[in-house]
Amino acid sequence: MGRHCWRRRLLAAACLGIAFLLLGCPHGAVRSGSGEAEQPVKMESPSGIHGDRPQDKGRLVTCALDVLARPPTSKASLSDLTVTHLSLCSTAFENRALGSGWLSGKRRSPLQILYDLYQVPSSPLAELHRQRRDLLRSACKRHTRRQRLLQPEDLRHVLVDDTHGLLYCYVPKVACTNWKRILLALSGRARGDPHAIPAHEAHAPGLLPSLADFSPAEVNRRLRTYLTFLFVREPFERLASAYRNKFARPYHAAFQRRFGTRIVRRLRPHARSDALARGHDVRFAEFLAYLLDPRTRREEPFNEHWERAHALCHPCHLRYDVVGKFETLAEDASFVLGLVGVPGLRFPVPPTRAQAAPARDQAARLFQDISPFYQRRLFDLYKMDFLLFNYSTPAYLRLK
Repeated sequence: MGRHCWRRRLLAAACLGIAFLLLGCPHGAVRSGSGEAEQPVKMESPSGIHGDRPQDKGRLVTCALDVLARPPTSKASLSDLTVTHLSLCSTAFENRALGSGWLSGKRRSPLQILYDLYQVPSSPLAELHRQRRDLLRSACKRHTRRQRLLQPEDLRHVLVDDTHGLLYCYVPKVACTNWKRILLALSGRARGDPHAIPAHEAHAPGLLPSLADFSPAEVNRRLRTYLTFLFVREPFERLASAYRNKFARPYHAAFQRRFGTRIVRRLRPHARSDALARGHDVRFAEFLAYLLDPRTRREEPFNEHWERAHALCHPCHLRYDVVGKFETLAEDASFVLGLVGVPGLRFPVPPTRAQAAPARDQAARLFQDISPFYQRRLFDLYKMDFLLFNYSTPAYLRLK
């Protein structure tokens, strides 16, 4: 009897000690002298998007404590028992946290790794992303009143990587071509350097599955267990980039025929015949007037290149774990790829911060000829993107 009691006490110490080491669990998580776990602190769990669930580390300690109720067998050594029971605890923990079995407990998912980083005070980048996530959620609570149910088509921009447990909502003009290249490389559809994948191939329809392609049950399972991220950009710099890329350069003739001719017909009296036929010389003021014209959105939704980021990715309906920004693209992309953990995978070289200043200057030059009245109306149109993603009003605007 005494020998069994001694073994059980030693087993208890081994189980709890390893649990503390693996998960960084503070000793205060267990009541001293009682051998009983404290009530778990409720927090948002990687395996749930709504509602509170116990902390994972609290569940692992509970699992280790549960082992103590099992008497040691006469044939098993103490070390065998320790390894066996901890292995059972770890497997049970992995399967419960994943909720889908897509990795079968063999390694931790990017979402689990992110939540592990949240427990480490010395991870400033993880703390920055936690702050961005919390700011987004607070802004959603302050600035959204009525919630509508999302339809499958609302999820068309959320791309799926089942192999690595990723959901990426792409926003055009925010490095989405390079992120699609990365996802193609991760999926095995492309080999070698992701930057070598041609842009037209990265944007080819059907190569990357969308969340809209799955049943509601499959959508919810992925939302619960996958790392969900998006990248955003200062709204007016993104808008100026879309105008320059689509209307001020000659290699988008098809795009200009589709949208440019429509803008010229509607907003340019006495337009020349070649402008009406080609739509190749749309002015920035005409482009903005087209966006502000109520007929534009009555006829069809905004094109994705100038649609608001919140309308493409629905951040007040879906939980985003990482909110990357174009202004800190290199650091944020490295952070996400670090969570994925694929050796040798590098994000294609993004623009440096020194190149960000010309982007602001170009936007300022385009807006300087726009009247304060239209600047105010345009700001109101894109205001939610400024508020949700914590962007300041551009200094060059004359809104008063």
